[in-house]
Amino acid sequence: MSQIEYHKKKSLSPKWILGGLMIAVLLIASSILFLFYPFASKEKVNYFTQQNPVLFEGTQKGNALLEGDTIFLPLSFMQENIDSTIIFDEKSTSIIITTAEKVIQMPTDSLTFFVNSKPVELQVSPIISKDGQIFVAIDPLLSFYPIQYKVLKDTGTIWIQKNGDQYFEGTTTAEDVHPEKLRLRTEPTLKAPFTAELSKQENVMIEAEEENYYLVRKENGISGYISKKNITKNKEVTITLKQQPQTTGVTKIDGPIQLTWEAVYTKNPNHTQIPDMIGLNVVSPTWFSLAGTDGSIKNLASQEYSKWAQSKGYQVWGLFSNSFDPVLTHEALKDFETRQKIIVQLLHFSQMYQLQGINFDIENVKQEDGQLVTQFMREATPYLHEAGLVVSMDITFYAGENNNWSSFYERSKLAGIVDYLIIMAYDEHAGSSPVAGSVASLPWVEKNLQNLLKEVPKEKLILGVPLYTRLWKEQHNADGSTVVTSQSMSMSKVKEWLAEKGLQPVYDEASGQNYAEYYAADENATYKVWIEDELSLTKRANLAASYHLAGVASWSRTFGDQTAWTAINMDSNKAVTQK
Repeated sequence: MSQIEYHKKKSLSPKWILGGLMIAVLLIASSILFLFYPFASKEKVNYFTQQNPVLFEGTQKGNALLEGDTIFLPLSFMQENIDSTIIFDEKSTSIIITTAEKVIQMPTDSLTFFVNSKPVELQVSPIISKDGQIFVAIDPLLSFYPIQYKVLKDTGTIWIQKNGDQYFEGTTTAEDVHPEKLRLRTEPTLKAPFTAELSKQENVMIEAEEENYYLVRKENGISGYISKKNITKNKEVTITLKQQPQTTGVTKIDGPIQLTWEAVYTKNPNHTQIPDMIGLNVVSPTWFSLAGTDGSIKNLASQEYSKWAQSKGYQVWGLFSNSFDPVLTHEALKDFETRQKIIVQLLHFSQMYQLQGINFDIENVKQEDGQLVTQFMREATPYLHEAGLVVSMDITFYAGENNNWSSFYERSKLAGIVDYLIIMAYDEHAGSSPVAGSVASLPWVEKNLQNLLKEVPKEKLILGVPLYTRLWKEQHNADGSTVVTSQSMSMSKVKEWLAEKGLQPVYDEASGQNYAEYYAADENATYKVWIEDELSLTKRANLAASYHLAGVASWSRTFGDQTAWTAINMDSNKAVTQK
């Protein structure tokens, strides 16, 4: 048997163990330091792309075009950042700009542009097209928008400033610091790439701050983050651009509007037979309507009626309708030139018949054409205001998507254009309704009015009220079915019908109106009527007064009787609930 030898393993000395631990600690610390210490990035990146960058609100927004000494901005920049309502009209190849007072047409490749149809001559065309993109000269725009521009040295940047822009002036440190700390970083960390370098005591603009960093901009437009330690924050600067106050030149009625529509279908009424309408201050005869796709207008106006109305102290707001034809409306409003033709005719008629206003009654329009209606109103209003005319427009309550009678109205935009919006607060139950009901119950009106006031300022809203009532007939058939029909009745006709049937109306809490019902045994039919009378009209006037609306309008004069005018007079309805 062989002999096995065992050798005892020598243990490490404490000195070696301590040294190993120190090395391990150093390695770990170095790893941590490498991961977390903010070594400054040496990567430089370009701040701007391509030539003549457009600088707006702290970022590059495309590139300008320079032709000689003229600077052209992309139309898309103006639409996306300055005025979303600017359009390019394909047929006339013109840019159309609208303000509260002006309609500006800038044709492509022309040395002339037009302000309210008046020519303005230029040395260069204000509109050019290049590589499929449209550009507009900036200098003519300065008259219409609260903006200014600077061309920045070195970079050729076009810096667009708008009224109210703010920043702080700043100065870099005068101390000796490592150049890496005076570099502008794309993010608030030294690890981020840099866009430019600053020198000691260089003037900068401080635009924002994030934790321990300022976002600053050099005088050449290049921006980036730098530690607050290296910047002295100085005074605040606010861009203030003087603008001429916008005035319409329209003399508005002092006090609530009290309007009634005069329905003129074929000929004007015999004004000598129209009794005095106490409290009324505006009549709106339905005189003008769209007749052709070329913008031609059918005219039923009467100088005699206009003279009579004004002799009675009424203003005359001639009504223009789109004939409630969606196809005709689209064709007539899709082009600038046709819209202008309509406007010119309305201006001519306003002079011919000595009108004080135009009321636009545009209904039954495809939802996608709502923007055409809005653009038409943008273009019409400055011209009408220039002529001293009040501009009002009739709208409906919102009734869901893809509804030709409701969904095309851009209500909040229209409210910013016209003097008044008249809400046609009726036909809750239209004549074709399969269920009998009120033309406009008071709770229905108020609920919808509250929603509308979220979009339309109260001082611009006139409450339209019905002077007609629907008499409903529920025909009970032998098979158990019921057929519902209706007919419209004036206030006096309803009173005659009630007297004829010997009926005494009762108050209906749910509708806020007087109500009557009659069963005709010989017809096996039930007649129902929610009555528009002095009670319901007084409540509507009180509603308009309590919400501090601009007035009341009634459809239509021929449906009303003498009690209607005092009932809807907001001035005579003082006992109101403040909203």
